[in-house]
Parts: sequence; structure tokens; C-alpha cells
Amino acid sequence: MDTSLNKYISDSGFCSRREADKYIDDCRVTINGRDAHKGNRVNPGDDVRIDGEPLKKKKAPVYIMLNKPKGVTCTTDTKDKTNIIDYVNYKTRIFPIGRLDKLSEGLIFLTNDGDIVNKILRAGNGHEKEYIVTVDKPIDHHFIDQMRNGVKILGTITKSCFVKQEGNLKFRIILTQGLNRQIRRMCETLGFRVTSLKRIRIMNFSLNGIAPGKWRYFSPVEISTINEMLQHSSKTDDGESMGE
Repeated sequence: MDTSLNKYISDSGFCSRREADKYIDDCRVTINGRDAHKGNRVNPGDDVRIDGEPLKKKKAPVYIMLNKPKGVTCTTDTKDKTNIIDYVNYKTRIFPIGRLDKLSEGLIFLTNDGDIVNKILRAGNGHEKEYIVTVDKPIDHHFIDQMRNGVKILGTITKSCFVKQEGNLKFRIILTQGLNRQIRRMCETLGFRVTSLKRIRIMNFSLNGIAPGKWRYFSPVEISTINEMLQHSSKTDDGESMGE
């Protein structure tokens, strides 16, 4: 039975489907020695290579939580010297689930399980991400109300969300969307610049106990929990991702 090319690459544990599409667009993928294109199908016995290297079979599932520091880029492309893969330096191939902006910090998952990536990234699943954000000038109830009720960015209005003031320059926000650089764009639209952004929670999983720049494995109980939370989620990526 044939499989879509980006799913085939994702299922191998090399990267997510979205990253796979980028490799295909950059002409870094071949099927049986010929340049691959989006929409190609892979049949049993086909020779699929990335940068001339054959895809290896997926190893045992790996699930990691990282407290990402500023300056690390959430990409699998090792041509980017600040890429998250070299930073973690794990012994086998893993990739990040979603993204955090290079200047942002906090919780991000890494894995070699393509199915779980696609389930989490699907915006329609409504999984919560919680952030602590600091901006460049004092905020007031008017700012908080605007952030809560939706801000026009990227040609759309952001979904209503939980926002709570935590200080003169600081607020807490919980998103179920993953629009590109969403929090930064929302603040910029309202005339504020983000000076610090930290993701402290994804779904039921928090940063507690993970020092900045460090990572740990999911516990067996946590793996069971996340699989239970995702069991009714679609594997289809609908165009948004678990960004900030």
C-alpha cells in the first residue's frame, strides 16, 4: 500500500510532516534516484533519500521535554547553527513538536513519533499552551481585555483566550491556537513589544523541575496520559502548528 511522501518521512522518525515538506520543496528528497515533489506517493520497496542518505527505519519511541533557552531555533535543519537538534545532541534522530521563536524560551517537546506530532499540532484539537510574557511598557485592563477578546493579525481575529495581568509589565496568557508568532504579533498590533516570552505549560505538562536549558524524558505515566488525551484527536495537520 502506498503512502504520501511527507507521511512516509515523518513515520520514519526523521522529522515532522511540515519539516518534510520543506525538505521536499528544497529539492533535498529523492525517490528511486529522482527528485521528489509534494504529493508524491511512496510504494513498498521504493528508495527514499534525504540529502543522498537513505531513510532509516524508526527506532523505539522517544519523548522528551526541553526547557528551551533563548537563542535556540526550533528546526531540524543542521545548516542552521542554532538548531535545536544539535543543542539537545540526542543519540538518535528526534524533532521538535511545534515551535518556539528563537528569542523565546520554555517548554517544548521533542520526539521521533510522527503520529503524536501530527495529533498535537492539529489546531482543531484545542490543546492549551500557557505563557508568561513581559512587554516594554506598562499594561492596563484595556490591554488585557483586548488580548482576551481577540486581536487582528495575519488577516484574522485571534480566538478569545484567558489573559491575566501578573505585574506592571507582565501577563499570563493561555492559547489554544498556534498562529505564527501569535503573542508577539498581538502585542505589536496593540503597540507593545515583547521583551520576554516563556512557555510554562503544554496541556497538562509543565516546566516544573526542568532547569533552563535542560531536558528530561517523559515518564511512563506521562506517556500514557498524553496518549489518552490524544486518542480522539485526528492525525491530520490542518495548517496551523503549536507555535506561540
